Amino acid sequence: MKSKIILSFIFMLSLSIGFAQTKEELQAQKSEKQAVADAAQAEANAIQAQIDALPGWKKGAFGVIGGSLSHFNNWYAQGAPNNSSGNIGINFNAYANKLEDNYFWRNSLTVNLAWVKLDDKDDPNDNDSFKPTTDVFNISSLYGQKLSEKWAASALGEYRTTILNNFNDPGYLDLGVGFTWTPLNNLIVVIHPLNYNFVFADSDTIFESSLGAKVMADYTRKIGAIDFKSNLSAFYSYKDSDLSNWTWTNNFSYTLWKQIGVGFDFALRSNKQEALNYALANYGGPVGDEPTFGTVDNDLQTYYTVGLTYKF
Repeated sequence: MKSKIILSFIFMLSLSIGFAQTKEELQAQKSEKQAVADAAQAEANAIQAQIDALPGWKKGAFGVIGGSLSHFNNWYAQGAPNNSSGNIGINFNAYANKLEDNYFWRNSLTVNLAWVKLDDKDDPNDNDSFKPTTDVFNISSLYGQKLSEKWAASALGEYRTTILNNFNDPGYLDLGVGFTWTPLNNLIVVIHPLNYNFVFADSDTIFESSLGAKVMADYTRKIGAIDFKSNLSAFYSYKDSDLSNWTWTNNFSYTLWKQIGVGFDFALRSNKQEALNYALANYGGPVGDEPTFGTVDNDLQTYYTVGLTYKF
């Protein structure tokens, strides 16, 4: 009896050792295959970099779609127990760049739109429609005549506005000349000491066009399933610093399956003219004590969108 127990124990021990050895062998095989895959991906990235450096047109587009819908019925813990709510956000980025040996022409488009709704079923007078919240439209075109491998004499046109509310009120058109530095294939830095910032708006007392300097930095990169774009656009007015402004946008997209993935966008902006215009539109104090450029709080403007993406 004892011999049978010992034999059974030895048999089970040998099986466990065999399984352990099999698992270690599989892990070793996995490591080898992963090393081969990493090397192949590195070679593919190197080839893609060579392709990106070739002359001709380079085009691309990607976007983010985010949203949520909810419905509450007799949910008494909140102020509006019967309501339907939702939000939808869409971001679209596209570029078309022509890169030649002696010159380049870079064009980009960014659109970010968002809507939100809250329908209080117990309030027949509330607004139950989707209302626009985020509203961004930006298009730019940069032409450069190369002076060297990294530097070029350049001209830039950039237009920024909203399209859902107050189209071209305000709208900003920058036209300027200067130099562009291209330290990397995916990074461009625009330095234009001669730039005129045209401002279109119904209120000429707040919004004012002026001459100044323009600085723009743009980094666009694709690594495998990842698309990334970061853009900083800044204008410094020679006439008055209150007329200066800057905007920094960032777009990230990761493709999970076929053309579908996840994305994240966020942006920062500082614009004192817009801050004063908003403060005056919402001012309810005594006449003669209205906000001015010297008293208005120029709070940092921000937005972000998280959601599913579709690669065009």
